Amino acid sequence: MSNIKKEQTEFNKLHKRLRRNVGSAIADFNMIEQGDKVMVCLSGGKDSYTLLDILMHLQKTAPVHFNIVAVNLDQKQPGFPEHVLPEYLQQINVPFHIIENDTYSIVKRVIPEGQTTCSLCSRLRRGSLYSYAKEQGITKIALGHHRDDILETFFLNIFYAGKLKAMPPKLLSDDGQNIVIRPLAYCKEKDIETYAKLKQFPIIPCNLCGSQENLQRQMMKKMLENWDKAFPGRLETIFSSLQSVAPSQLADTQLFDFIGLNLDQRANVGAELALVGADNSGLDILQR
Repeated sequence: MSNIKKEQTEFNKLHKRLRRNVGSAIADFNMIEQGDKVMVCLSGGKDSYTLLDILMHLQKTAPVHFNIVAVNLDQKQPGFPEHVLPEYLQQINVPFHIIENDTYSIVKRVIPEGQTTCSLCSRLRRGSLYSYAKEQGITKIALGHHRDDILETFFLNIFYAGKLKAMPPKLLSDDGQNIVIRPLAYCKEKDIETYAKLKQFPIIPCNLCGSQENLQRQMMKKMLENWDKAFPGRLETIFSSLQSVAPSQLADTQLFDFIGLNLDQRANVGAELALVGADNSGLDILQR
């Protein structure tokens, strides 16, 4: 087999895997429904390009009809290549809109020099996107977060916030007026990175604002990368745990009625353990 044919075969496998993972996530969480108007938030990075590309492919074969509009927020960062995204989106013939909002100046005015700007920048960006979605009758807002983002957030919350939560594949926004979806929730970052390189997306660097790298998230990323190399399959197992939660085996009194627990409820606890596939060791602990 020639190298060109081999590369094409590998690309086809990768594309099929990404489509399958995105399709599964959409089905599992009922992300996209008949008649939806899906706003794909396009930043110019590998993740959002891949998200748009895969959704456009699925749009052609999906059992439900939905519309796509690509939206980018031009935050007026110095040096931002304003022509890149419009040229690309016109080339692939997808409806798009560029929101122009000088959030960069606000961030620079409010945040002292040398301090991390990411938190305020993301809030302002989110507010602009939510407002546009409401004005345009958008029913779903699609973001490019993938499986590794979800796992990094999970451990960030454990290590630094003391909370057992991650980044849900589907959520109702804080303002209660937008549904946010993450169709790449089942996709590995390394698959997305390879796909983006093979597709030669016109990537826009994410360091234009000069903001500091999120060191805590980078630590989580490095930790997960090391685990993935040393213990293949570990990340898949951890992600599966996010989909198999047993409240009676944790310690949150808001999720499970430990105070009211009595012998009559023992059967209910056993049923919960069986539902999430608990092993016999867990049942043995309950019986001691």
